[in-house]
Amino acid sequence: MTGPATPAITVYVDADACPVKDEVYRVAGRHGAHVVVVANAFLNVPREPWIERVIVSDKLDAADDWIAERAGPQAVVVTADVPLASRCVKAGASVLSPTGKAFTDSSVGMALATRDLMQSLREAGAVTGGPRPFSPKDRSAFLGALDRALVRLRRNAQGG
Repeated sequence: MTGPATPAITVYVDADACPVKDEVYRVAGRHGAHVVVVANAFLNVPREPWIERVIVSDKLDAADDWIAERAGPQAVVVTADVPLASRCVKAGASVLSPTGKAFTDSSVGMALATRDLMQSLREAGAVTGGPRPFSPKDRSAFLGALDRALVRLRRNAQGG
Protein backbone atom coordinates (compact mmCIF):
# COMPACT_ATOMS: atom_id res chain seq x y z
CA MET A 1 0.00 0.00 0.00
CA THR A 2 1.37 3.41 -0.89
CA GLY A 3 1.00 6.62 1.06
CA PRO A 4 -0.62 9.77 -0.22
CA ALA A 5 1.16 11.47 -3.07
CA THR A 6 3.04 14.65 -2.31
CA PRO A 7 0.86 17.54 -3.49
CA ALA A 8 2.17 19.19 -6.62
CA ILE A 9 3.90 22.52 -6.20
CA THR A 10 3.05 25.12 -8.81
CA VAL A 11 4.93 28.31 -9.61
CA TYR A 12 2.64 30.94 -11.13
CA VAL A 13 4.46 33.67 -13.06
CA ASP A 14 2.79 37.02 -13.66
CA ALA A 15 4.67 37.07 -16.94
CA ASP A 16 4.08 40.47 -18.48
CA ALA A 17 7.34 42.36 -17.92
CA CYS A 18 8.74 39.66 -15.62
CA PRO A 19 12.56 39.73 -15.87
CA VAL A 20 13.16 36.35 -14.20
CA LYS A 21 11.22 33.83 -16.29
CA ASP A 22 14.37 31.94 -17.29
CA GLU A 23 15.42 31.72 -13.64
CA VAL A 24 11.99 30.35 -12.72
CA TYR A 25 12.33 27.61 -15.36
CA ARG A 26 15.79 26.66 -14.15
CA VAL A 27 14.97 26.49 -10.42
CA ALA A 28 11.50 24.95 -10.82
CA GLY A 29 12.88 22.31 -13.15
CA ARG A 30 15.48 21.34 -10.59
CA HIS A 31 12.74 20.96 -7.96
CA GLY A 32 10.20 19.20 -10.18
CA ALA A 33 7.64 21.99 -9.80
CA HIS A 34 4.96 22.79 -12.35
CA VAL A 35 5.28 26.28 -13.89
CA VAL A 36 2.34 28.28 -15.20
CA VAL A 37 3.27 31.40 -17.17
CA VAL A 38 0.30 33.76 -17.32
CA ALA A 39 0.13 36.68 -19.75
CA ASN A 40 -2.38 38.58 -21.81
CA ALA A 41 -0.38 38.09 -25.02
CA PHE A 42 1.56 35.24 -26.60
CA LEU A 43 4.94 34.54 -24.98
CA ASN A 44 7.49 31.94 -25.97
CA VAL A 45 8.08 29.40 -23.23
CA PRO A 46 10.33 26.34 -23.26
CA ARG A 47 8.67 23.20 -24.63
CA GLU A 48 8.68 21.17 -21.45
CA PRO A 49 5.77 19.10 -20.13
CA TRP A 50 6.00 20.85 -16.76
CA ILE A 51 5.75 24.39 -18.21
CA GLU A 52 2.31 25.66 -19.17
CA ARG A 53 1.49 28.89 -20.97
CA VAL A 54 -1.86 30.53 -20.20
CA ILE A 55 -3.01 33.46 -22.29
CA VAL A 56 -5.81 35.46 -20.71
CA SER A 57 -7.87 38.28 -22.18
CA ASP A 58 -6.44 41.77 -22.39
CA LYS A 59 -9.03 42.96 -19.86
CA LEU A 60 -7.47 44.95 -17.01
CA ASP A 61 -6.22 42.59 -14.28
CA ALA A 62 -7.24 39.43 -16.18
CA ALA A 63 -3.87 37.76 -15.49
CA ASP A 64 -3.98 38.85 -11.85
CA ASP A 65 -7.49 37.46 -11.42
CA TRP A 66 -6.54 34.16 -13.07
CA ILE A 67 -3.53 33.71 -10.79
CA ALA A 68 -5.31 34.83 -7.61
CA GLU A 69 -8.15 32.35 -8.20
CA ARG A 70 -5.66 29.47 -8.28
CA ALA A 71 -3.00 30.49 -5.76
CA GLY A 72 -2.92 28.53 -2.53
CA PRO A 73 -0.65 26.89 0.03
CA GLN A 74 1.18 24.71 -2.53
CA ALA A 75 1.97 27.63 -4.83
CA VAL A 76 4.69 30.18 -5.32
CA VAL A 77 3.60 33.32 -7.14
CA VAL A 78 6.19 35.50 -8.86
CA THR A 79 4.95 39.06 -9.34
CA ALA A 80 5.94 42.68 -8.91
CA ASP A 81 2.25 43.61 -8.67
CA VAL A 82 1.62 44.46 -5.01
CA PRO A 83 -2.21 44.15 -5.08
CA LEU A 84 -1.85 40.69 -6.70
CA ALA A 85 0.77 39.77 -4.10
CA SER A 86 -1.65 40.75 -1.34
CA ARG A 87 -4.44 38.59 -2.79
CA CYS A 88 -2.12 35.60 -3.13
CA VAL A 89 -0.65 35.95 0.38
CA LYS A 90 -4.22 35.96 1.74
CA ALA A 91 -4.84 32.73 -0.22
CA GLY A 92 -1.86 31.11 1.54
CA ALA A 93 0.62 31.19 -1.34
CA SER A 94 4.30 32.03 -1.07
CA VAL A 95 4.83 35.24 -3.04
CA LEU A 96 8.12 36.60 -4.39
CA SER A 97 8.96 39.74 -6.27
CA PRO A 98 11.44 39.42 -9.18
CA THR A 99 14.06 40.97 -6.87
CA GLY A 100 13.68 38.07 -4.42
CA LYS A 101 11.71 40.02 -1.81
CA ALA A 102 9.11 37.82 -0.13
CA PHE A 103 5.67 39.25 0.40
CA THR A 104 4.25 37.99 3.70
CA ASP A 105 1.25 38.68 5.93
CA SER A 106 3.39 41.14 7.87
CA SER A 107 4.96 42.93 4.88
CA VAL A 108 2.26 43.13 2.24
CA GLY A 109 0.21 45.81 4.04
CA MET A 110 3.21 48.13 4.18
CA ALA A 111 4.01 47.35 0.54
CA LEU A 112 0.45 48.32 -0.46
CA ALA A 113 0.64 51.54 1.55
CA THR A 114 4.02 52.44 0.02
CA ARG A 115 2.71 51.68 -3.47
CA ASP A 116 -0.34 53.92 -2.92
CA LEU A 117 1.82 56.73 -1.49
CA MET A 118 4.25 56.60 -4.41
CA GLN A 119 1.37 56.59 -6.89
CA SER A 120 -0.09 59.69 -5.22
CA LEU A 121 3.30 61.43 -5.26
CA ARG A 122 3.77 60.59 -8.95
CA GLU A 123 0.30 61.91 -9.79
CA ALA A 124 1.12 65.13 -7.91
CA GLY A 125 4.39 65.46 -9.85
CA ALA A 126 6.54 65.13 -6.73
CA VAL A 127 8.16 61.91 -7.92
CA THR A 128 9.06 61.57 -11.57
CA GLY A 129 11.36 58.53 -11.57
CA GLY A 130 10.41 54.91 -11.52
CA PRO A 131 11.98 52.00 -9.71
CA ARG A 132 15.71 51.45 -9.93
CA PRO A 133 16.92 49.24 -12.80
CA PHE A 134 16.85 45.48 -12.33
CA SER A 135 20.38 44.32 -11.45
CA PRO A 136 22.44 41.11 -11.36
CA LYS A 137 22.22 41.31 -7.56
CA ASP A 138 18.40 41.27 -7.84
CA ARG A 139 18.57 38.23 -10.13
CA SER A 140 20.83 36.40 -7.67
CA ALA A 141 18.57 37.29 -4.73
CA PHE A 142 15.57 35.97 -6.66
CA LEU A 143 17.28 32.66 -7.47
CA GLY A 144 18.06 32.07 -3.80
CA ALA A 145 14.59 33.12 -2.62
CA LEU A 146 12.80 30.85 -5.12
CA ASP A 147 15.02 27.92 -4.23
CA ARG A 148 14.32 28.42 -0.51
CA ALA A 149 10.56 28.77 -1.10
CA LEU A 150 10.41 25.54 -3.12
CA VAL A 151 12.50 23.63 -0.56
CA ARG A 152 10.20 24.86 2.23
CA LEU A 153 7.02 23.88 0.34
CA ARG A 154 8.41 20.45 -0.51
CA ARG A 155 9.41 19.87 3.12
CA ASN A 156 5.98 21.01 4.38
CA ALA A 157 4.20 18.79 1.81
CA GLN A 158 6.19 15.78 2.98
CA GLY A 159 5.26 16.46 6.59
CA GLY A 160 8.74 17.65 7.57
